[in-house]
Amino acid sequence: MTTRVIIVDDQAMVRAGFAALLAAQSDMEVVGEAPDGAQGVELSRRTRPDVVLMDVRMPEMDGLEAARRLLSPPPGVAHRPRVLMLTTFDIDDYVYEALRAGASGFLLKDAPPADLIAAVRVVASGDALLAPSVTRRLIADFVRQRPVAGRPALRLRALTERETEVLTLVARGRSNAEIAETLVVAEQTVKTHVSRIFAKLDLRDRAQAVVFAYESGLVTAGE
Repeated sequence: MTTRVIIVDDQAMVRAGFAALLAAQSDMEVVGEAPDGAQGVELSRRTRPDVVLMDVRMPEMDGLEAARRLLSPPPGVAHRPRVLMLTTFDIDDYVYEALRAGASGFLLKDAPPADLIAAVRVVASGDALLAPSVTRRLIADFVRQRPVAGRPALRLRALTERETEVLTLVARGRSNAEIAETLVVAEQTVKTHVSRIFAKLDLRDRAQAVVFAYESGLVTAGE
């Protein structure tokens, strides 16, 4: 199955480089490019890609606002692509807010080509790019520095003890297979728990689950 990708970045050379790299993969197709967030949103609505590579800082409309529009579309727009944020900085306010909005992860622009290809495949598969420790550090840092309004900890009461265990392991970057091994249960059982966690907490994917786990105090920096 071919993964359809669009690239949204204000630097033409970056777009061209990423497009050439991804188009060379037999399981990927670059279906469009855009120089800013506004055009990226329009392009995504028109081409319906599986994955959007979204630069964080752009003129006209930045990547954060574009990600919000793609991940919370207006009534009548059913398509919601996976969004992978691209940034020059490993600690970036916009990246954290994009993860909270539902982006599936982020990647540094100077990452090795193999990392970009792997990241697109991970995100396209429905998972979140959360394994790198820098991602968890970014989330932890911003939760600690910018307390969230409201009381997300109260929502944890909706989870069973086992679901809370699973959420903790998800927040630590464990895959379903790793969680199954840790808890000595079938991987399908873990998938069921994860689905129930998403439903109970109104979360879209693992990226939002990690953000929620930090915001609620279930896990803390340094764990």
